[in-house]
Amino acid sequence: MKIMKIGGLLGAMALVSACSLSIIPEGTARSAPPEEGEWTAGDVPTSQPTRPPARQTPVRQTAGTVEAIPADRVTPISDDATRATGAGIALGPDIASLNLRSGKASAALQSFRASCSSLVRRTDNSGLSQGEDWRQSCDAARDWRDGDARRFFESYFEAVQVGDGKAFATGYFEPQIQGSRVRSNGSQVPIYKRPSNLLDVDLGQFSDDLKDKRIRGKVDGTRLVPFEERAQIDDGALQGKGLELAWASDYIEFFFLQIQGSGRVAMPDGSVMRIGYDGQNGRDYTGIGRVMRERGLLADGKTNMQGIVEWLRANPEEGRRIMRENKSYIFFRELTGDGPLGAMGHPVVGRTSVATDPKFVPLGAPVFLDMEHNIADGLWIAQDTGGAIKGSNRIDTFWGAGEEAAQIAGGMSSRGQALVFLPKGSVAKLLQRQQGN
Repeated sequence: MKIMKIGGLLGAMALVSACSLSIIPEGTARSAPPEEGEWTAGDVPTSQPTRPPARQTPVRQTAGTVEAIPADRVTPISDDATRATGAGIALGPDIASLNLRSGKASAALQSFRASCSSLVRRTDNSGLSQGEDWRQSCDAARDWRDGDARRFFESYFEAVQVGDGKAFATGYFEPQIQGSRVRSNGSQVPIYKRPSNLLDVDLGQFSDDLKDKRIRGKVDGTRLVPFEERAQIDDGALQGKGLELAWASDYIEFFFLQIQGSGRVAMPDGSVMRIGYDGQNGRDYTGIGRVMRERGLLADGKTNMQGIVEWLRANPEEGRRIMRENKSYIFFRELTGDGPLGAMGHPVVGRTSVATDPKFVPLGAPVFLDMEHNIADGLWIAQDTGGAIKGSNRIDTFWGAGEEAAQIAGGMSSRGQALVFLPKGSVAKLLQRQQGN
């Protein structure tokens, strides 16, 4: 992250207190910060996707169902309620008793292995672990056979409930839109790279009261001022600066790709450009689905992504005005390797990776879900974050790319129980720490 230290930061502080610049939530490295998918933030009815691939009905299973641990057995480790240690922890059920399906466990082991290089070096903001705690399991994962993944997790981890364990899961995906590397009659919507004058400011370096608070803006003379908002950018504020990475064919499709924060651009020659998040203009995000619903613009059964898009296409002028109410704007870079990349800098994997709040789940940790929508059940790896993914047991599940992924993600809104897998002995170590305080 580019951190700016300027003598006139007191002026910037005044701007912050006056809400002239938005405070950026921690965790904005996710592929879609700070808007992980607006229909996943309450704009979708709690119905199943129209074409889920399996386990279609949200019927609870008797075997392997996770029961919440009573509150009197959940022990806070610190007074900081903004982290897992303050929410409290409790040792969960034996992992061998959980419904760890072999296919899910195998995919989770592969993603866990990929995350290990970062996991053992990262500072765990949840307070639940230290990088060195993961070294034994990471060393073992290096040569562990994927087909025996269930035994790996049983051997090296213990299940932990954070807080009350009550989980809320949404979904996100990697969309594909039509476009071109050069401007043409059919591709007129610019996809911008990050401007060089867009600055990230870590306010915690200047005041303990602003720890974990960040803003984005640009320097105008000796002042830090807000960066241009969506309407200004749409009207050409960045034209002529050489920032065009590519050109999209459809404004609405690109708008929703920005909300996801990463995606694919299909070119006229059949090639595909993968683009990933490379910054945001620092303006507050407004979910247009919620705005449209509050104004009575969406009919019953039309409050999901498909219904929103249908309305926008039927009402282009008013639709454009509504989209401009979301002042947030995302910038991109081309991804040449596997992707999209999550907050750890590693590729996120459909049906395996989740975004969580790093203050409650260590990035790289396995997470077990037992949800009303059974399609989300099983073992996942926390490899991503999101501005709206905040608090204990708040989960955003990644479903990959394609129509089916879009349908599942767009309909994912489910409640249930969550467990975090920590290295064996973690709970005892944390309780000893609590007793020593």
